[in-house]
Amino acid sequence: MPAVRGSAGVLTHIAMRKSGIAANARIARRRRLPLLTLRLPTDAMTLPSPLPASGPLRVKELNPAQVTAILGNDPRLIIPIGTCEQHGPHLPLGCDTIIVEHMCDDLSAEYGVLRAPTVEYGVNVDTERGFTGNASLRKKTLHRMLNDLIDSWEATGVREFILITAHGQDAHQEALATVITTAARVRVVDMFGMNLSDLLDGQREAMHGDEVDTSIMLFLRPELANLDLAQDYMMSREQLRRYRRGWLTVPSGSAGSIGRPSLASAEKGKRLYERIFAKISDRIFLAPAPAE
Repeated sequence: MPAVRGSAGVLTHIAMRKSGIAANARIARRRRLPLLTLRLPTDAMTLPSPLPASGPLRVKELNPAQVTAILGNDPRLIIPIGTCEQHGPHLPLGCDTIIVEHMCDDLSAEYGVLRAPTVEYGVNVDTERGFTGNASLRKKTLHRMLNDLIDSWEATGVREFILITAHGQDAHQEALATVITTAARVRVVDMFGMNLSDLLDGQREAMHGDEVDTSIMLFLRPELANLDLAQDYMMSREQLRRYRRGWLTVPSGSAGSIGRPSLASAEKGKRLYERIFAKISDRIFLAPAPAE
């Protein structure tokens, strides 16, 4: 697991594609800010407030006293990072977001870790033809927004941030991998940055709107995936590398997807999802934290 260390804290990038992102990332010193002081009665934050008995611990559904109690047990925060991007005519624009939200909810419920509201936009890959509904951020915009959000949460007690995404575009990954903190650890997880080849029939790795995305969507939200509209379009490994770097757009000959979505199935999606959940669990939530 490549790690980048700096005076402002430690950043660990888990399951990152081999593109040299971590090696080039630099963490700048951040101006230290005082902890946020809430102008409330002295006992307001300690009043009894029952915690959810089960299910994910979503920040947006909790009050400040509940968040304080949860952080007292585990000072980590899971942040899902999605996209609003076409994945071919057979999948919804929020495909990445739907997948990562499910994963983050399941991890939060399993390990009792807070789950932040989803960041629904990311850095998309350009296409040779327009797709209605696509909405992308620039890399520096996503990076600055995450810095601001993390700064706020760190000031109120979060000591480790776990950023999880299902989008493999390199500029998107770089925006996540270079966020900075005052002292908290940041860990970035690419859901599809692990070896899934033994579970696939027509691909060696995750692509875009492909056998992986489509299978997982058929497992999680089958009403949103239409295999009758799926169209295969393969790239060479070199073309795929250039595509992820942003040097190659989605070709006009593609319906928008890259890979073989026609080979997808809900059963395959279940196996893929369970593999990814187990790997993230082992490397992030069960393994000892990296030494500072």
